[in-house]
Amino acid sequence: MENLIVRGDPGIRKGAVVEYDGEERVCFAIQRQGEYHGPDEMQLWCTVGTEDEREDFEKRRFVPHWLDTVSVDADALTVHRASEA
Repeated sequence: MENLIVRGDPGIRKGAVVEYDGEERVCFAIQRQGEYHGPDEMQLWCTVGTEDEREDFEKRRFVPHWLDTVSVDADALTVHRASEA
């Protein structure tokens, strides 16, 4: 599990399946930052992981501050599914 900061809006929401750096990840949670006062470009702050990590996320068996953080541009993502059903 890791934090993913996406610069720009690729049109994804909670439950999206995205690929970056050759790995497919599920977006467990997304916070939109910078739409009102924030930087020139909106950012999505996502908690992402593999499907095997979903139960750990739902039961909060992780410490958010200890997760690795990766930052990518929106056009560097490949969106396989934009949101949950």
